[in-house]
Amino acid sequence: MMLSNFPNRRGRRLRQNSGIRYLIRETRLSKSDLICPIFVREGENIIEKIPSMPGVYRYSLDTLVPYVEKLISYGILAVALFPLTPSKKKSSTCEEAWNPENLVNIATRQLKKNFPDLIVMLDVALDPYNSDGHDGLLLGGKVINDSTLLALEKQALVQAGAGADILGPSDMMDGRIKTIRIALEENGFKDTLIMSYAAKFASAFYGPFREAVGAQDLLKGDKKTYQIDPSNMEEAIREVEEDINEGADMVMVKPGMPYLDIISEVKRKFNFPTFAYQVSGEYAMLRGAIESNWLDKNKTIIESLTCFKRAGCDGILTYFAPDAALILDDSGR
Repeated sequence: MMLSNFPNRRGRRLRQNSGIRYLIRETRLSKSDLICPIFVREGENIIEKIPSMPGVYRYSLDTLVPYVEKLISYGILAVALFPLTPSKKKSSTCEEAWNPENLVNIATRQLKKNFPDLIVMLDVALDPYNSDGHDGLLLGGKVINDSTLLALEKQALVQAGAGADILGPSDMMDGRIKTIRIALEENGFKDTLIMSYAAKFASAFYGPFREAVGAQDLLKGDKKTYQIDPSNMEEAIREVEEDINEGADMVMVKPGMPYLDIISEVKRKFNFPTFAYQVSGEYAMLRGAIESNWLDKNKTIIESLTCFKRAGCDGILTYFAPDAALILDDSGR
Protein backbone atom coordinates (compact mmCIF):
# COMPACT_ATOMS: atom_id res chain seq x y z
CA MET A 1 0.00 0.00 0.00
CA MET A 2 1.30 3.46 -0.95
CA LEU A 3 0.50 6.36 1.32
CA SER A 4 -0.09 9.83 -0.07
CA ASN A 5 2.47 12.45 0.79
CA PHE A 6 2.26 15.69 2.72
CA PRO A 7 0.07 17.76 2.57
CA ASN A 8 -2.51 15.28 1.18
CA ARG A 9 -1.75 13.16 4.18
CA ARG A 10 -1.21 14.78 7.56
CA GLY A 11 -0.86 12.16 10.28
CA ARG A 12 -1.59 14.75 12.92
CA ARG A 13 -5.18 15.15 11.66
CA LEU A 14 -5.91 11.83 13.38
CA ARG A 15 -4.33 12.99 16.65
CA GLN A 16 -5.85 16.45 17.04
CA ASN A 17 -8.25 15.71 19.92
CA SER A 18 -9.13 12.92 22.34
CA GLY A 19 -12.36 11.99 20.58
CA ILE A 20 -10.65 11.37 17.24
CA ARG A 21 -7.76 9.55 18.89
CA TYR A 22 -10.18 7.23 20.65
CA LEU A 23 -12.21 6.73 17.46
CA ILE A 24 -9.24 5.24 15.60
CA ARG A 25 -7.56 3.51 18.54
CA GLU A 26 -6.15 0.15 17.44
CA THR A 27 -5.72 -1.42 20.88
CA ARG A 28 -8.24 -1.23 23.71
CA LEU A 29 -7.71 -2.17 27.34
CA SER A 30 -10.72 -3.08 29.48
CA LYS A 31 -11.40 -4.27 32.99
CA SER A 32 -12.25 -7.73 31.67
CA ASP A 33 -8.62 -8.10 30.56
CA LEU A 34 -7.38 -8.04 34.16
CA ILE A 35 -6.60 -10.95 36.48
CA CYS A 36 -5.68 -9.84 39.99
CA PRO A 37 -3.09 -11.93 41.89
CA ILE A 38 -3.82 -12.19 45.64
CA PHE A 39 -1.63 -13.55 48.43
CA VAL A 40 -3.33 -15.44 51.27
CA ARG A 41 -2.00 -16.44 54.65
CA GLU A 42 -3.09 -18.09 57.88
CA GLY A 43 -4.42 -16.11 60.84
CA GLU A 44 -7.34 -13.82 61.56
CA ASN A 45 -8.08 -10.19 60.80
CA ILE A 46 -4.79 -9.78 58.92
CA ILE A 47 -4.01 -7.46 56.03
CA GLU A 48 -0.23 -7.61 55.90
CA LYS A 49 2.10 -5.39 53.91
CA ILE A 50 4.70 -6.92 51.58
CA PRO A 51 7.73 -4.61 51.86
CA SER A 52 9.06 -5.16 48.34
CA MET A 53 5.60 -4.72 46.78
CA PRO A 54 4.09 -1.45 48.05
CA GLY A 55 0.32 -1.48 47.81
CA VAL A 56 0.11 -5.30 47.72
CA TYR A 57 -0.89 -7.25 50.82
CA ARG A 58 -1.35 -10.73 52.21
CA TYR A 59 -4.89 -11.46 53.39
CA SER A 60 -6.09 -13.89 56.03
CA LEU A 61 -9.13 -15.86 54.98
CA ASP A 62 -11.56 -13.64 56.92
CA THR A 63 -10.30 -10.47 55.23
CA LEU A 64 -10.11 -12.08 51.79
CA VAL A 65 -13.86 -12.04 51.05
CA PRO A 66 -14.34 -8.29 51.72
CA TYR A 67 -11.30 -7.53 49.57
CA VAL A 68 -12.54 -9.65 46.68
CA GLU A 69 -15.99 -8.12 47.01
CA LYS A 70 -14.33 -4.74 46.49
CA LEU A 71 -12.46 -6.01 43.44
CA ILE A 72 -15.70 -7.28 41.94
CA SER A 73 -17.29 -3.87 42.52
CA TYR A 74 -14.39 -2.41 40.50
CA GLY A 75 -15.29 -4.69 37.59
CA ILE A 76 -12.57 -7.32 38.02
CA LEU A 77 -13.81 -10.74 36.95
CA ALA A 78 -10.87 -13.02 37.85
CA VAL A 79 -8.35 -13.54 40.64
CA ALA A 80 -5.28 -15.76 41.06
CA LEU A 81 -4.48 -17.02 44.56
CA PHE A 82 -1.00 -17.66 45.98
CA PRO A 83 -0.30 -18.90 49.52
CA LEU A 84 2.16 -17.91 52.22
CA THR A 85 2.61 -21.43 53.59
CA PRO A 86 3.83 -21.62 57.21
CA SER A 87 7.35 -23.01 57.49
CA LYS A 88 6.16 -25.94 59.61
CA LYS A 89 3.97 -27.08 56.71
CA LYS A 90 6.77 -27.01 54.15
CA SER A 91 8.76 -30.14 53.44
CA SER A 92 11.05 -31.71 50.87
CA THR A 93 8.17 -33.96 49.79
CA CYS A 94 5.61 -31.12 49.52
CA GLU A 95 2.54 -33.02 50.78
CA GLU A 96 0.85 -29.74 51.74
CA ALA A 97 0.53 -28.97 48.03
CA TRP A 98 -2.21 -31.59 47.65
CA ASN A 99 -3.82 -31.15 51.06
CA PRO A 100 -7.53 -30.42 50.34
CA GLU A 101 -7.51 -28.17 53.42
CA ASN A 102 -4.51 -26.05 52.50
CA LEU A 103 -4.83 -22.29 52.28
CA VAL A 104 -5.66 -21.87 48.62
CA ASN A 105 -8.17 -24.71 48.55
CA ILE A 106 -10.07 -23.36 51.55
CA ALA A 107 -9.89 -19.87 50.04
CA THR A 108 -11.19 -21.13 46.70
CA ARG A 109 -14.20 -22.84 48.25
CA GLN A 110 -14.89 -19.72 50.29
CA LEU A 111 -14.74 -17.41 47.27
CA LYS A 112 -16.81 -19.67 45.02
CA LYS A 113 -19.48 -19.93 47.73
CA ASN A 114 -19.70 -16.16 48.09
CA PHE A 115 -19.12 -15.21 44.46
CA PRO A 116 -20.16 -18.09 42.16
CA ASP A 117 -19.41 -16.14 38.99
CA LEU A 118 -15.90 -15.13 40.05
CA ILE A 119 -13.13 -16.82 38.05
CA VAL A 120 -10.57 -18.34 40.44
CA MET A 121 -7.16 -19.38 39.16
CA LEU A 122 -4.69 -21.44 41.18
CA ASP A 123 -0.97 -22.01 40.72
CA VAL A 124 0.14 -25.59 40.12
CA ALA A 125 3.72 -25.75 41.39
CA LEU A 126 5.53 -26.94 44.47
CA ASP A 127 7.64 -23.91 45.43
CA PRO A 128 5.20 -22.48 48.03
CA TYR A 129 5.27 -25.87 49.80
CA ASN A 130 8.85 -26.95 49.20
CA SER A 131 11.42 -26.54 51.98
CA ASP A 132 14.01 -26.43 49.20
CA GLY A 133 12.28 -23.51 47.44
CA HIS A 134 12.11 -25.25 44.05
CA ASP A 135 9.13 -25.85 41.78
CA GLY A 136 9.87 -29.56 41.73
CA LEU A 137 11.06 -32.38 43.98
CA LEU A 138 14.80 -32.68 44.56
CA LEU A 139 16.96 -35.79 44.57
CA GLY A 140 20.69 -35.45 45.05
CA GLY A 141 20.45 -31.71 44.57
CA LYS A 142 18.67 -32.01 41.20
CA VAL A 143 15.04 -31.30 40.38
CA ILE A 144 13.51 -34.61 39.26
CA ASN A 145 11.04 -34.20 36.42
CA ASP A 146 8.92 -37.36 36.39
CA SER A 147 8.50 -37.70 40.16
CA THR A 148 7.40 -34.06 40.22
CA LEU A 149 4.72 -34.83 37.62
CA LEU A 150 3.05 -37.25 40.04
CA ALA A 151 3.00 -34.55 42.73
CA LEU A 152 1.61 -31.94 40.32
CA GLU A 153 -1.12 -34.35 39.25
CA LYS A 154 -2.27 -34.76 42.86
CA GLN A 155 -2.09 -31.01 43.44
CA ALA A 156 -4.11 -30.24 40.32
CA LEU A 157 -6.86 -32.71 41.24
CA VAL A 158 -7.44 -31.28 44.72
CA GLN A 159 -7.47 -27.76 43.30
CA ALA A 160 -10.05 -28.74 40.70
CA GLY A 161 -12.03 -30.43 43.45
CA ALA A 162 -11.97 -27.21 45.48
CA GLY A 163 -13.67 -25.43 42.59
CA ALA A 164 -10.81 -23.68 40.78
CA ASP A 165 -11.90 -22.57 37.33
CA ILE A 166 -8.37 -22.30 35.92
CA LEU A 167 -5.25 -24.24 36.84
CA GLY A 168 -1.96 -22.51 36.10
CA PRO A 169 0.95 -24.98 35.94
CA SER A 170 4.00 -22.74 36.49
CA ASP A 171 6.63 -25.38 37.23
CA MET A 172 8.09 -25.86 33.71
CA MET A 173 8.46 -29.63 34.09
CA ASP A 174 8.40 -31.54 30.80
CA GLY A 175 5.06 -33.26 30.19
CA ARG A 176 3.12 -31.64 33.00
CA ILE A 177 0.27 -30.32 30.82
CA LYS A 178 -0.40 -33.76 29.35
CA THR A 179 -0.22 -35.37 32.80
CA ILE A 180 -2.64 -32.87 34.33
CA ARG A 181 -5.04 -32.89 31.38
CA ILE A 182 -5.32 -36.69 31.42
CA ALA A 183 -5.88 -36.69 35.19
CA LEU A 184 -8.59 -34.04 34.94
CA GLU A 185 -10.39 -35.96 32.18
CA GLU A 186 -10.21 -39.26 34.05
CA ASN A 187 -11.49 -37.75 37.31
CA GLY A 188 -14.53 -35.85 36.05
CA PHE A 189 -13.00 -32.38 35.68
CA LYS A 190 -13.31 -32.14 31.91
CA ASP A 191 -14.37 -28.46 32.05
CA THR A 192 -11.46 -27.28 34.21
CA LEU A 193 -9.26 -24.93 32.21
CA ILE A 194 -5.47 -25.05 32.04
CA MET A 195 -3.57 -21.80 31.56
CA SER A 196 -0.06 -23.05 31.07
CA TYR A 197 2.89 -20.92 32.10
CA ALA A 198 4.24 -22.14 28.79
CA ALA A 199 7.11 -19.69 28.29
CA LYS A 200 8.42 -18.98 31.78
CA PHE A 201 11.89 -17.54 31.77
CA ALA A 202 14.65 -17.86 34.37
CA SER A 203 14.24 -14.19 35.20
CA ALA A 204 15.67 -11.78 37.75
CA PHE A 205 12.24 -10.16 38.04
CA TYR A 206 10.68 -12.70 40.44
CA GLY A 207 12.36 -11.57 43.66
CA PRO A 208 9.46 -9.76 45.36
CA PHE A 209 7.10 -12.66 44.64
CA ARG A 210 9.44 -15.05 46.43
CA GLU A 211 9.30 -12.78 49.45
CA ALA A 212 5.51 -12.68 49.24
CA VAL A 213 5.22 -16.50 49.40
CA GLY A 214 8.05 -16.91 51.89
CA ALA A 215 10.45 -18.70 49.54
CA GLN A 216 13.22 -16.11 49.21
CA ASP A 217 15.59 -17.66 51.77
CA LEU A 218 14.89 -21.31 50.93
CA LEU A 219 15.99 -21.61 47.33
CA LYS A 220 19.10 -23.72 46.91
CA GLY A 221 20.84 -22.82 43.65
CA ASP A 222 18.66 -21.45 40.86
CA LYS A 223 15.89 -22.55 38.50
CA LYS A 224 17.84 -22.47 35.26
CA THR A 225 17.60 -26.23 34.67
CA TYR A 226 13.85 -25.95 34.07
CA GLN A 227 12.99 -22.32 33.31
CA ILE A 228 13.89 -20.88 29.89
CA ASP A 229 17.10 -18.94 29.22
CA PRO A 230 16.10 -15.27 28.73
CA SER A 231 18.15 -15.22 25.51
CA ASN A 232 16.02 -17.82 23.74
CA MET A 233 12.95 -17.13 21.61
CA GLU A 234 12.79 -20.30 19.49
CA GLU A 235 12.99 -22.48 22.58
CA ALA A 236 10.10 -20.54 24.11
CA ILE A 237 8.02 -21.03 20.96
CA ARG A 238 8.68 -24.79 21.07
CA GLU A 239 7.56 -24.92 24.70
CA VAL A 240 4.34 -23.09 23.87
CA GLU A 241 3.60 -25.42 20.95
CA GLU A 242 4.17 -28.48 23.12
CA ASP A 243 1.81 -27.24 25.81
CA ILE A 244 -0.91 -26.45 23.27
CA ASN A 245 -0.55 -29.96 21.84
CA GLU A 246 -0.68 -31.49 25.33
CA GLY A 247 -4.03 -29.89 26.17
CA ALA A 248 -3.56 -26.34 27.43
CA ASP A 249 -6.56 -24.07 26.88
CA MET A 250 -4.53 -20.87 27.25
CA VAL A 251 -0.83 -20.08 27.38
CA MET A 252 1.13 -17.51 29.33
CA VAL A 253 4.42 -15.70 28.88
CA LYS A 254 6.24 -14.74 32.09
CA PRO A 255 7.64 -12.15 32.81
CA GLY A 256 5.75 -9.64 30.72
CA MET A 257 7.16 -6.32 29.59
CA PRO A 258 10.75 -7.51 28.94
CA TYR A 259 9.26 -10.29 26.77
CA LEU A 260 6.75 -8.44 24.59
CA ASP A 261 8.53 -9.84 21.52
CA ILE A 262 7.82 -13.38 22.75
CA ILE A 263 4.16 -12.54 23.37
CA SER A 264 3.81 -11.09 19.89
CA GLU A 265 5.43 -14.10 18.23
CA VAL A 266 3.30 -16.57 20.21
CA LYS A 267 0.10 -14.80 19.19
CA ARG A 268 1.21 -14.45 15.56
CA LYS A 269 2.30 -18.07 15.22
CA PHE A 270 -0.50 -19.86 17.07
CA ASN A 271 -3.45 -17.42 17.23
CA PHE A 272 -4.22 -19.05 20.58
CA PRO A 273 -5.53 -17.48 23.82
CA THR A 274 -2.40 -15.76 25.11
CA PHE A 275 -1.77 -14.15 28.50
CA ALA A 276 1.12 -12.47 30.26
CA TYR A 277 2.12 -11.99 33.87
CA GLN A 278 3.33 -8.51 34.74
CA VAL A 279 5.46 -9.98 37.50
CA SER A 280 6.41 -8.70 40.92
CA GLY A 281 9.70 -7.15 39.84
CA GLU A 282 8.02 -5.22 37.04
CA TYR A 283 5.36 -4.02 39.47
CA ALA A 284 7.92 -3.04 42.12
CA MET A 285 9.96 -0.97 39.65
CA LEU A 286 6.98 0.93 38.32
CA ARG A 287 5.35 1.37 41.73
CA GLY A 288 8.63 2.64 43.18
CA ALA A 289 8.99 5.22 40.42
CA ILE A 290 5.34 6.24 40.83
CA GLU A 291 5.69 6.67 44.59
CA SER A 292 8.83 8.74 44.05
CA ASN A 293 6.84 10.98 41.69
CA TRP A 294 9.18 10.11 38.82
CA LEU A 295 6.31 8.66 36.77
CA ASP A 296 2.64 9.63 36.51
CA LYS A 297 0.61 6.87 38.18
CA ASN A 298 -2.45 6.64 35.94
CA LYS A 299 -0.65 7.16 32.66
CA THR A 300 2.10 4.68 33.52
CA ILE A 301 -0.26 1.91 34.62
CA ILE A 302 -2.52 2.19 31.59
CA GLU A 303 0.36 2.50 29.12
CA SER A 304 2.17 -0.52 30.53
CA LEU A 305 -0.96 -2.69 30.35
CA THR A 306 -2.00 -1.44 26.92
CA CYS A 307 1.41 -2.54 25.62
CA PHE A 308 0.53 -6.11 26.57
CA LYS A 309 -2.70 -5.88 24.60
CA ARG A 310 -0.91 -4.36 21.60
CA ALA A 311 1.59 -7.24 21.66
CA GLY A 312 -1.28 -9.74 21.42
CA CYS A 313 -2.40 -10.55 24.96
CA ASP A 314 -5.98 -11.59 25.60
CA GLY A 315 -5.51 -10.89 29.30
CA ILE A 316 -2.94 -9.84 31.88
CA LEU A 317 -2.14 -10.98 35.40
CA THR A 318 -1.11 -7.77 37.12
CA TYR A 319 -0.78 -6.41 40.65
CA PHE A 320 -1.99 -3.12 39.18
CA ALA A 321 -5.43 -4.65 38.49
CA PRO A 322 -7.28 -2.70 41.24
CA ASP A 323 -5.64 0.57 40.21
CA ALA A 324 -6.22 -0.06 36.52
CA ALA A 325 -9.88 -0.94 37.05
CA LEU A 326 -10.45 2.33 38.89
CA ILE A 327 -8.66 4.32 36.18
CA LEU A 328 -10.59 2.74 33.33
CA ASP A 329 -14.12 3.94 32.76
CA ASP A 330 -16.83 1.80 31.22
CA SER A 331 -15.76 2.73 27.72
CA GLY A 332 -12.26 1.40 28.34
CA ARG A 333 -10.52 4.68 27.52
